[in-house]
Amino acid sequence: MPIWKASFLAPIAEAEKYAEALSEAFAPEASAVSTSEVEEHVTWRIDALYEEEPEADAILALLANAGATPEAGISEFTLAPLPDEDWVKKSLEGLAPVQAGRFFVYGSHDAHKVPAGVIPLLIEAGQAFGTGHHGTTEGCLAYISEICAARTPSNPLDLGTGTGVLAIGIAKLTHHPVLASDIDPVATRVARENAAGNGVKNLVRIVTATGFGHPLLTARAPYDLIVANILARPLVAMAPAFAVALAPGGDLVLSGILRKQGAMVTAACVAQGLKLVSRKPIDDWVTLRFTR
Repeated sequence: MPIWKASFLAPIAEAEKYAEALSEAFAPEASAVSTSEVEEHVTWRIDALYEEEPEADAILALLANAGATPEAGISEFTLAPLPDEDWVKKSLEGLAPVQAGRFFVYGSHDAHKVPAGVIPLLIEAGQAFGTGHHGTTEGCLAYISEICAARTPSNPLDLGTGTGVLAIGIAKLTHHPVLASDIDPVATRVARENAAGNGVKNLVRIVTATGFGHPLLTARAPYDLIVANILARPLVAMAPAFAVALAPGGDLVLSGILRKQGAMVTAACVAQGLKLVSRKPIDDWVTLRFTR
């Protein structure tokens, strides 16, 4: 199934607002949104990727609600499928390995660069999110390192696992079984392959589910560690479920949150009785750590 890309030009002053409107929308739901400078200090290009063909009119209506109209300087809107290939792999070719906390995330072409004393995570670029190169993944890995340095979680959950990098990291660090889930069956397949490639396939159980909508996710609760690297608005919606599923004294690590969305996610979680422990900003993103 091809990936679809919507693209348009926008004045630099409003580009981030329009990109945020696309990234936060539930319908049509973009799997990734990026901005790039076209004309210095004047114009940016905004690209949104969709796993299913969206309606162009729906995207234009969403943009119009955010003030993005031709009268506001929007131009060159296009919607077209990308070639059916590993578009993520192509975009990540040549990226250097990443060290986050005790973890070292790398592709097979960089196996010779793995230093001594780290926990290696072999994650190839592919058709799922989470290679360690994004500030959200890096923030989660750093928090996992901190938490596991103080204690060893025995019943962890990785909600929205993507490539499985966080679940694999937890399994390699704790040597305990980890439950992981993702809404996308492609991601769950990739995560299983990555777990096997990292030697932890017997420790990482991966299911396809929306939120906590799987019998195994509810049966295994409460969890002493939950990590969820998805998007801000779904995190807000799931705050009550997180509060129920997290064991007393457990840790909740949330990411996929723009810095300016941090207060919104924090307020939703605090309203459910969770306590903010700390926040870890990286680039334009922030990762939050809660407990109860």
